[in-house]
Amino acid sequence: MNMKKEYMIYKLSESVKKTSHIDSELFTKFNVKRGLRNEDHSGVLVGLTKIGDVVGYERQEDGSLKAVPGKLLYRGIDVEELVKGIYSENRFGFEETAFLLLSGYLPDKESLSCFQDLLYDSMPLTQKTKMNILDLEGQNIMNILARSVLEMYTFDPNPDDISRENLMRQSIELIAKFPTIIAYAYNIVRHSNQGRSLHIRHPRENVSMAENFLFMLKGEYTELEAKTLDLSLILHAEHGGGNNSTFTVRVTSSTETDTYSSIAAAIGSLKGPLHGGANLAVMKMFQHLKENIHNWTNTSEIDAYLLKMLRKEAYNKSGLIYGIGHAIYTISDPRALLLKEMARELAKEKGREEEFSFLELLEERAIENFMNFKGTKVNKQVCANVDFYSGFVYNMIGLPEEVFTPLFAMSRIAGWTAHRNEELNFSGKRIIRPAYKNVYPPKTFIPLSQR
Repeated sequence: MNMKKEYMIYKLSESVKKTSHIDSELFTKFNVKRGLRNEDHSGVLVGLTKIGDVVGYERQEDGSLKAVPGKLLYRGIDVEELVKGIYSENRFGFEETAFLLLSGYLPDKESLSCFQDLLYDSMPLTQKTKMNILDLEGQNIMNILARSVLEMYTFDPNPDDISRENLMRQSIELIAKFPTIIAYAYNIVRHSNQGRSLHIRHPRENVSMAENFLFMLKGEYTELEAKTLDLSLILHAEHGGGNNSTFTVRVTSSTETDTYSSIAAAIGSLKGPLHGGANLAVMKMFQHLKENIHNWTNTSEIDAYLLKMLRKEAYNKSGLIYGIGHAIYTISDPRALLLKEMARELAKEKGREEEFSFLELLEERAIENFMNFKGTKVNKQVCANVDFYSGFVYNMIGLPEEVFTPLFAMSRIAGWTAHRNEELNFSGKRIIRPAYKNVYPPKTFIPLSQR
């Protein structure tokens, strides 16, 4: 690019500073719900759903919010009850969770077996799809996943058909193929960018999706590793219609676009570090704290360092403690509680109890220091969210950081497709179109010769 073109890009980019600035008082004047959030930080109600519910507070008669222990409901069933019910029978549960989200009810034994067979049959990729993944250059697996999903449109005999039966077929195929695409993509990235041997392991029949993913990604795994990954998939499968990527699915689906375009858009949303990358941010922070806090059991030393972070004097000077706080959960995040207990068992298997104890103490001290430091600046209690433990769990399982966010997508595709199906089939559907108030003053056109 020559100097003239570079200068033009610079001039145009500099103009963005001025044209993008909007005075804060205008948002109050026009009652704009920035980030679709109310003044009390609750979400603006924009739709109704029967799929999932996220509970962290109760609204009182006077309109105020009361913090309550967090609850996550899938089709009305408490996820804690779902998890404990499945694991009490010593079974893997992500497939059953996907069935519940898609259908609205728990399957009987025969229906679950048939659904699992549908997933197993759909997991292998066609030879052409495999070759296309081999040709997709890049280092970001989320980007490769999005491009692979868009390519699935080409091989679908009815890609634009939005009938219920076709939507369900596409949903099942997407849920089944995500683990295979992600595992293949990682091994190809590992080969092309790191010079490592290329391993392409095909999915096996009659094993869970968690087991299949670990097999395709790294070959060997323990039963506890597979059970822990299965739990993580269950816990990330759905989180209401208001989270950014699911809302993206609902917005794009309301236009009646094809399934693959809608899901690719959701992947793009989840790829953003403010949405899907939080567990990796926690892991990087945890590694830093392990290296900079000398006594992992000394609360005084831990408190002093966390306060430095809150004051923007340490780590990345953002003032954040990653993994602490959530938009909805206040007293507790039910996903974090469930994953924490499995992480405790996995830490014993891996001989990493000392690290786990340190992370657990960090959770306690981070919450207390955050609340003391912020004081009246925050109007709600905070808790550790699921990301506080998920990155550590993935690391103990032996999963590379490159697949942390893709794993989120591999799980959330169940919720995404359920919400797409609901958006396209509920009564009185309308294209989603919120309003933006223009606050740029009127100007007169000036002829080119006079500018």
